[in-house]
Amino acid sequence: MAIHLVIPDQHAHPENNNDRFEWLGKLIVDLRPDVVVNLGDMADMPSLCTYDKGTKGFEGRRYKQDVNVTIDAQERMFAPIKKAKKKLARYVLTLGNHEERINRAISSDAILDGTIGMQDLQFKEYGWEVHKFLSPAIVDNIAYSHYFTSGVMGRPVGGENPAKSLLNKQHMSCTAGHTHTLDFASDTNAAGKRIMSMVGGCYLDYASGWNNPQSEDLWWSGVIIKRNVEDGTYDPQFVSINALRKEYGTHGRRTKGRTKRAKVAHR
Repeated sequence: MAIHLVIPDQHAHPENNNDRFEWLGKLIVDLRPDVVVNLGDMADMPSLCTYDKGTKGFEGRRYKQDVNVTIDAQERMFAPIKKAKKKLARYVLTLGNHEERINRAISSDAILDGTIGMQDLQFKEYGWEVHKFLSPAIVDNIAYSHYFTSGVMGRPVGGENPAKSLLNKQHMSCTAGHTHTLDFASDTNAAGKRIMSMVGGCYLDYASGWNNPQSEDLWWSGVIIKRNVEDGTYDPQFVSINALRKEYGTHGRRTKGRTKRAKVAHR
């Protein structure tokens, strides 16, 4: 049975370092997942944010910087994988609303068409199977999307228990990001089939700067390992970013040229 590694919202940002992406690459080498699913918002793209445009905080933002930090994040993630020369996993990326800022910018200002584009982020060059914003990727009968919509207005499925809400709306196993919170639910459908739903948190090690501290206290940062994936069911393992930092950071397990078996990746 398969192993899926799920990476929620990462928000590569020019003002923050990308060390955490190196930890991801090392985890992938040790874990050897069959599928790596990136839930989107790998890029933050603050230069294209419309919420605070014109304010003092917006000054100095540059599109090229946003692109470069996203490419750097991928380079640092894939460097350990290339070095290890291990069998490549399937890499699936469902674009998030922050990457979608590029398309929205082009739609609102036609002069940008042909000068900027999603291709600038080089996702396909790094081997990602790219799925358009809100176009779910179905892998082993699990639907992955940055978020799933509800109603004619297309707003994200949410609520106090978003994972349970997803099950009620989608009627199949599904996993989303976007809210930066962690939630999990499981149920059976009318046919007696087990279905599972997850909202996967985020993968950040810095304060956002745009949200209030009380809201950020609700966020969970890390990755999810789904083991024994089969027809929409799996055994979830929640690995915090602090555990990854301890395992793979500067003072992690790799010392004196020897590599101990990674605890978080233990099969």
